[in-house]
Formats: sequence, C-alpha cells, structure tokens
Amino acid sequence: MRESMEHRTAAVTRVTNETNIALVLGLDGSGKTDIQTGIGFLDHMLNSFARHGFFDLDCKGKGDLYVDSHHLIEDTGIVLGEAIKKALGDKKGIRRYGNFLLPMDEALVLCALDLSGRPYLVFEAEFTTDRVGYFDTEMVKEFFYAVSYSAGMNLHIRQIAGSNNHHIIEAMFKAFAKALDEATGYDSRITDVLSTKGTL
Repeated sequence: MRESMEHRTAAVTRVTNETNIALVLGLDGSGKTDIQTGIGFLDHMLNSFARHGFFDLDCKGKGDLYVDSHHLIEDTGIVLGEAIKKALGDKKGIRRYGNFLLPMDEALVLCALDLSGRPYLVFEAEFTTDRVGYFDTEMVKEFFYAVSYSAGMNLHIRQIAGSNNHHIIEAMFKAFAKALDEATGYDSRITDVLSTKGTL
C-alpha cells in the first residue's frame, strides 16, 4: 500500500520585508513539533494542529510584531497551505474529503474540507474579545483563508456552540487537523485521483 511506501514531506520558506518563515511539514508523522513564531497562542494552535492531526511540524517564524500580529499569522497560513499542497504531490490514492465535529468543553466546531485544487473558504464564528494572548481574534479567519487558498482546498469551518474564545479557536484548529488527516489519508479502493476529471 502507498502509505507504507512513502513519507510525504515538504519544506517551504517565505521571506518578505515583513516576515521570515521556514516550515517543514510531514503528513505521515506522529505529531512531533518544534514551533517558534514569537506569538505564544499561535504556537499553541499549531502544536494542537500537529498533535491531533498526527502531522510532524517544524515552524520557525519572525515578523514585524512591532506593527501587529497580522503579517506573521497570515504568512504562516500561506506557508502552511503551500506545504500541504507540496507534500500531497499528485494526490493519487487519497480520500480527498474530510470532516470532523469537535467538542471542547462548551465549544463545538465543525470542519469539512475538500482537497479539490479549487480554493474556497466558508467561515462562521463569533468572537467576543479582540485578542487571545497576543493573537488578534480577527486573524483566525485570515489564517484559514490563507491556508485554503495556498493549499487549493475548499474549507468550511463553523462554530456551532461556544462562549470561551480560547476554546472556540482551539476547537477550530483541532477540527481542521482531524479533517485534514482524514482527507490526506489513503484508501486502498482509490487507485488514481478521486475525481471524474482525472485530476485534482
């Protein structure tokens, strides 16, 4: 089976006047992480993403945090999306679709995605505070927008319940991880790409 034959990894670097990010992603990992972005809550979310999706993730980032957190969070999403796309390769044999309904205390979040090659984000959530730590809550949507467009995935994230902003955001990252783990997994019944077009 293909899953025993390969270890899908990708390394992506992005250097601009605003940020410098180096990321290595292993889709067939065990949840090992080494993450340092300078934003504690972002580190926590990326660790949660990797651990619960069983992805190996190394991410070192620096940015113009003296301005705000926007550039570093958005560019980290861009780089992660690029790494997902690169690591997937030709997408032969993968399930393509994934979804997960994840509870975290009072919060409940649904994530569904399609590794279709066609980017689209639907994001429904309500936050009641501007920040969690040094992470601006408005950047949660921007992060997932960046991931979806650079990875070429159709991504839906919906908050069904929740009042604690930390719990809601963490549930989003964990639900995304579980859905992505499912979508990137192999199915022995799929011998090519799962598309009537013959390509993804």
